[in-house]
Amino acid sequence: MTISQPLGRGISAVIPSAQSATTPGERAASQLLHLREATVPVPVLAAAAELIAPQLDDPDPATREAAGAVRALLLAAIEDAAPGR
Repeated sequence: MTISQPLGRGISAVIPSAQSATTPGERAASQLLHLREATVPVPVLAAAAELIAPQLDDPDPATREAAGAVRALLLAAIEDAAPGR
């Protein structure tokens, strides 16, 4: 069996992107459009929000936009998980 393209890793292996010759930000945005729901502990959400923050200053506008959207969702999920809600 011959494979012409290397297999993806992580979430990119299970969620196809719409285009093959795209920037990392465009691939992330395309993949995130398919993600609807996930259940994770709040500390993982907080860590993810911190890890994605540097991408807010990425030179690629699609990467900045995707990072901002994801970070906003992460912060909203953290806020919704606050005690007393």
